Amino acid sequence: MEPMPNRVPSRLLLLPYDLLWLPALPAVCLRLLWRARRQPAYLRHVRERFGGYRVRAPGPVIWVHAVSVGETRAAGPLVRALLERWPDYSVVLTHMTPTGRETSASLFGEEPRVLRVYLPYDAGPFVARFLRHFRPRFGIVMETELWPNLLAACQRRGMPVLLANARLSERSAQGYARLPALTRLTLGALAAVGAQTAADAARLSALGARRVSITGNIKFDITPPREALALAAKFRARCGARAVILAASTREGEEALIVDAFIRVAAGAGTAALLVLVPRHPQRFDEVEAMARARGLAVARRSADRDLAAPEALPPGIRVWLGDSMGEMFAYCAAADVALIGGSWLPFGGQNPIEACAVGTPVLLGPHTFNFRHVADEALGAGAARRYGDVDTAMQAAFALLGDEPARAAMAEAGRAFAAANRGATARTVALLDEIISGGSRPCR
Repeated sequence: MEPMPNRVPSRLLLLPYDLLWLPALPAVCLRLLWRARRQPAYLRHVRERFGGYRVRAPGPVIWVHAVSVGETRAAGPLVRALLERWPDYSVVLTHMTPTGRETSASLFGEEPRVLRVYLPYDAGPFVARFLRHFRPRFGIVMETELWPNLLAACQRRGMPVLLANARLSERSAQGYARLPALTRLTLGALAAVGAQTAADAARLSALGARRVSITGNIKFDITPPREALALAAKFRARCGARAVILAASTREGEEALIVDAFIRVAAGAGTAALLVLVPRHPQRFDEVEAMARARGLAVARRSADRDLAAPEALPPGIRVWLGDSMGEMFAYCAAADVALIGGSWLPFGGQNPIEACAVGTPVLLGPHTFNFRHVADEALGAGAARRYGDVDTAMQAAFALLGDEPARAAMAEAGRAFAAANRGATARTVALLDEIISGGSRPCR
């Protein structure tokens, strides 16, 4: 392996950060219990969060960290490419949330060479236990999950870590810049960075990252699985003959705005439609259902349909179909006539519109897309998406599109072309990995 630069992080600089973990740990544990009130899965595998593991990977290990659902989906093509490129290796896929872990299970099932565990909290002893147990040969961190102790420990062991599919908004960059020494130390511990865009690369370089390349967005390499498209056909049969408006990956407060707008616009529209509402976080499914029912709408839930072996159309009185399932976003998108992308209607920064574009579903975005600015701007420029300043205007546009088949077809074709034109980031990321490990043939030992 090419020798790593001698940039061992200063223990003195990390000491205040380490000391903060002493009073923080009780608060972290209480937060875990608090989150478990709404999502009991947080109480499973708790010892892993402190570096205690019962499972071991067969053969040498590649470590991939994907925080939650979005990062795990993005990691899918890369993990498959790693398994193909290094057939003697296993992948240990780490997460921070139960939903990320569940997404990994849905993507890789019983694949024996993929293990899923929680990444430990970033305190020195927990990080050391993780690295001693799995002994990864190299690591990949998806997007921008930067833990100072973890990356410093990897660097001390001569273990290269790549920050892949990296994105950093201007707002996040300003936050990191408030701790310039710690940020520079942490980014400097990375062997390389594969950034999504030139703007991401510039911001990361300015903060102290080295060997920064523009590899593109791996999420464009996520192709709709045949199983997802088959499920979409069942979803469409379940929705019946009505047009379908999808509200995808919605966040807290947005569902009420969307439902209220749907009620107002549907009342004066000449087109009957079904609202398919898919909240981003599963712990909010019951809350969202109760909200829609409180507004007088009849609601059915995806989870009540079991395997949809012989789907029957929902009764006409059902106005909302609640997508209370995980790992089925491609199917929801492919079954819809138009999609409002969540996270963009209130200042959350937006969610990823690529899945909807890839299956040819017209995309409507709100004003808040700063977390996906490049993708949103490119989709808008390609004609695959339209942006609206508020939910009411977007809902009016959605109903208008339902009655304008040529406009929908044009946006659908533009979306598929946009997604296809941006593929290739996975191959570029694997090539970058080859450059930073031993001779481009085998990971370092």
